[in-house]
Amino acid sequence: MEQNTDNDEGLGEEIVFPENMSGRSESTLLTPAQTYFADERIQIPNAEDTKFSFRKLWAFTGPGFLMSIAYLDPGNIESDLQSGSVTSFKLLWVLLGATILGLLMQRLSARLGVVTGLHLAEMCYRQYKRFPRVILWIMIEIAIIGSDMQEVIGTAIALFLLSNKHIPLWVGVLITIADTFTFLFLDKYGLRKLELFFGSLILVMAVSFGFEYVISEPNQLEVMKGMFYPWCTDCTSSALIPAIGIVGAVIMPHNLYLHSALVKSRDVDRSKPKEVSEANFYYFLEASIALLISFVINVFVVSVFAVGLFNVTNNEMREQCEKYPSMNGSVFPANDDIVEADLYKGGIFLGCTFGAAAMYIWAIGILAAGQSSTMTGTYAGQFAMEGFLNLQWARWKRVLFTRSIAIVPTFFLAFFSEIEDLTKMNIILNAVMSLQLPFATIPTIAFTSNKQIMGEFVNNYANTAVAILLSIVVISINTYVVIDQVNDLDPNWALLTLIVIVGVIYLLFCAYLVIHMLVSMGNISLLEYGFVNKYIMGNSDSELSSNPSNYSRSQGIDNPGLDVK
Repeated sequence: MEQNTDNDEGLGEEIVFPENMSGRSESTLLTPAQTYFADERIQIPNAEDTKFSFRKLWAFTGPGFLMSIAYLDPGNIESDLQSGSVTSFKLLWVLLGATILGLLMQRLSARLGVVTGLHLAEMCYRQYKRFPRVILWIMIEIAIIGSDMQEVIGTAIALFLLSNKHIPLWVGVLITIADTFTFLFLDKYGLRKLELFFGSLILVMAVSFGFEYVISEPNQLEVMKGMFYPWCTDCTSSALIPAIGIVGAVIMPHNLYLHSALVKSRDVDRSKPKEVSEANFYYFLEASIALLISFVINVFVVSVFAVGLFNVTNNEMREQCEKYPSMNGSVFPANDDIVEADLYKGGIFLGCTFGAAAMYIWAIGILAAGQSSTMTGTYAGQFAMEGFLNLQWARWKRVLFTRSIAIVPTFFLAFFSEIEDLTKMNIILNAVMSLQLPFATIPTIAFTSNKQIMGEFVNNYANTAVAILLSIVVISINTYVVIDQVNDLDPNWALLTLIVIVGVIYLLFCAYLVIHMLVSMGNISLLEYGFVNKYIMGNSDSELSSNPSNYSRSQGIDNPGLDVK
């Protein structure tokens, strides 16, 4: 048995590494068990020495599809329908670009997990000092809770539609407690069955939204033009918010943490560069397929509302709903304003235009989106807690913790307010979650660009430059959304002062992460500044310029450059 003592600011826990895990980076785990794939890992079949094997692709298929569910959560669906209703097909190219950007960042997070055997939160534990990593954990928890609230709202609205208003919104909110605990025990039936279940939920969404796409009969040439013509002809300033919403809704901060952990579910010998390279290839291919499917589903939603609600007024919709008395046409105000679409109005529009069946099928798709996203958010939260805090809870405790925080405000809003207030909450939540984006993208770029961590699999300069550039663009866009939301609040001087103080602290913490990232990427000159050595890097990078080693081939205990005290 090998022993190592972690002196991380008083934790003082002894870590014991079994002999049979020698040479495997999983031996650096700080807790004795893992939430996911603890008892089983998918074996990779031996195939002929060819460049491609469908058997191997199937063995690696699963994590990318679970990751892609975040691209189909209720918040994304609402962003899609608003884009279609405000700009028709003209912003499909933004959706395509945002999905490609998402694929790039997911690829980096997956490579981190494959090469090192440690997911993003576990790597943060080793690379950051205690205080900043606790702050990082809090930020990721805020993102998870915000996403969870959107999923609760989406599920409640879906049940409200499916029951024809017989299940009140507040009851739907409470139902999400029970169904989450029910789905939580599905992984007891095996990893592959769990992945198959999530795949079936994606299939439900594809069939539901695909049905709406077929019956709405969009102009295919307009769809193609919107997808590949990067401009918004004759668009007004009102098109800016949907464009920003599309980009901001695609990359979910906690999804990078999730994907880096899910890839550890396959049995890859990280002491063999060929197997690591092969795993990187198949995971990237699988993620590409999964995000292609999610992109197509999102295109379905945008197109349906581009056909039916673009430049349509409330009075026109009320007149349309007169053909179907059972539909709640009163949800559209009696005026000539353009319809402001949301999840609920979207369902009523479909019912009034194509019949009740279309509304129910839409609700089933939203329900599938809410349920699947809830489960992946739960796993992301568990990975974050285990990695950042070296703390492992039972899954039911973890669900109770996040779901309670998400449900309490949502329940009161649903009980005392109107459905419009619930749907408007999604906009606020998107703004809150957008603030958390740097706390996932910057560490991901930092670690995958660090040769000591990644060895021969470190990012090349082109990869790093593109990742940084695209991250700056997305973060800037999301920051604009937050500023725009603050302006809409018209805050008084006291609230504005508080916002400014919080904003300065936020930017300072982002600066801390950027400096750490630059040093990790090899900018040794920054270590000449005393405060960088003392407060940011400590003694963790004292050997950064020499003796680079592949983290996946060591146990992480003999290399002081990889263990932050």
